[in-house]
Amino acid sequence: MSDPPGSAAGLRHVLTLPDGLDLDRTLGLLRYGSGDPAFMRTPEGIWRASLTPEGPVSICITQRRGDVEVRAWGSGAEWIVANLSAMFGLDDDDSTFRPDTEPIRDLYRRIGRVHFPRTELIFESLVPAILSQKITGKEAFGSWRMLLHKYGGVAPGPVPDRLRVPPSPAQVRALADWDWHQLGVDRAHRETIRRAAGAANSLDRLTTLPADEAIAKLMSIRGIGLWTASEVAQRALGAADAPSFGDYHVPSTVGYAFTGEPTDDEGMARLLAPYRPHRGRVVRLLELARVGPPRRGPRRTVPDYRRF
Repeated sequence: MSDPPGSAAGLRHVLTLPDGLDLDRTLGLLRYGSGDPAFMRTPEGIWRASLTPEGPVSICITQRRGDVEVRAWGSGAEWIVANLSAMFGLDDDDSTFRPDTEPIRDLYRRIGRVHFPRTELIFESLVPAILSQKITGKEAFGSWRMLLHKYGGVAPGPVPDRLRVPPSPAQVRALADWDWHQLGVDRAHRETIRRAAGAANSLDRLTTLPADEAIAKLMSIRGIGLWTASEVAQRALGAADAPSFGDYHVPSTVGYAFTGEPTDDEGMARLLAPYRPHRGRVVRLLELARVGPPRRGPRRTVPDYRRF
């Protein structure tokens, strides 16, 4: 455990969750791989570290029946506590999502309600989303893990030793090509991350915009397309109507669920259109239910760019 910068008790806050809100499921969208240094589970609860506009913060989330106790440490503690309701998905209104046709009706009855978190931390979600562009999850999660271990900050408070705060935009911009190479990140990905870091101040203002406008603004940064912007909007803005078009797997999953056959982005758009403004919620239901076509052929070989 790390020594806390102040009181070991931290800032304490208790929330009561509404019926049907699965906190584990909601916060699971914020974890990038099982070894994410900024997100981990222990017998005490869920631990998360972030870099807020007020500074670094660590939180421990412990659920007891319908109540959730949150302890927060660091200069960002008050900021994160003020935003807990949004981060836990309580501000995500799913009251008009009542699917009455198959297969979504059956999944909704079986899986239950799906909520999206809203962290309001654009850059925090943007970096791992860029790392995940056009590569396997194993590659992206590995680079994210090494980035935080090598360049992330020690999380404040009495926290698990390996919990890390994601690096700031300035820290990310300062990384040399060789540093990125050692993280297994190629030129295209690192240049996009650098451009995003350079626009960090503008990115913060996107939280005041509707999700579709924020997505369009994100896409104005060279190297960021609809898939990346949608992945960020789902997590940072709580966007429940922003499915990940351009994904390698999602259109096939949607097509298989509705027709028994895979489809492309255009086909996915047609199939999801009746579910506006909950298209992302439908995709999340399918993901949680592990719906999809059977795997065929070997998995993609993961290259190690550090050896090139």
